[in-house]
Amino acid sequence: MKILLIEDEPGIASLIRRGLEAERYQIETATDGRRGLEMARENDYVLILLDLMLPQTDGWQICRELRAGGSRVPILMLTAREAVEDRVRGLDLGADDYLPKPFDFQELLARVRALLRRDKVHRARILRVDDLEIDTAQHRVFRAGQEIRLSHREYALLEALASHESQVLTREAIQERIWQDNDSYSNTVDVYIGMLRKKIDAGHPVRLIHTVRGVGYTLRRGAPESGP
Repeated sequence: MKILLIEDEPGIASLIRRGLEAERYQIETATDGRRGLEMARENDYVLILLDLMLPQTDGWQICRELRAGGSRVPILMLTAREAVEDRVRGLDLGADDYLPKPFDFQELLARVRALLRRDKVHRARILRVDDLEIDTAQHRVFRAGQEIRLSHREYALLEALASHESQVLTREAIQERIWQDNDSYSNTVDVYIGMLRKKIDAGHPVRLIHTVRGVGYTLRRGAPESGP
């Protein structure tokens, strides 16, 4: 299992590499952001351990460019910056987890294992609701056989709803899960639901995204629309 470590501090890089190799992981390293981004694009990795404060290109930019290019490899960010806004920014850009420095190696190892388990489950999962199909390995969405392009957050919202088919997710639960905080604008979830409806339900006789007034939203098969 090949892991990419992008870290410019030699002591930390050596500690992580030796520890993970002892656990039988194959580790490749980059000491600056530009080289790390090149390696991430050119090779297949099961996981990327990504420092934020890097020469050439910082970790935020690397994460942004990988996700924009369609890469879904799990990313664990490592940084000495502990501010909440830094964690939120990294998660918003598509990182899967965040570990502040200094950290205990056993915690790092536990997070690596958790991300690899989660990714393995996602790679094997196809979610289906009526004629909607979500490929969680490739983050691709199809309705009636036609592919639908979604932004990172639109996809995350749709997958959350589909993973809880017929269950009602409150606005607060959605906001915490997708936006990782409770400080977003109060109508953020409603706005994204509206955007999703235009892409998922528009032009189809059966609506899948439903509002439960005063509670939240659910994804389930419903009755065909009446009228035009």
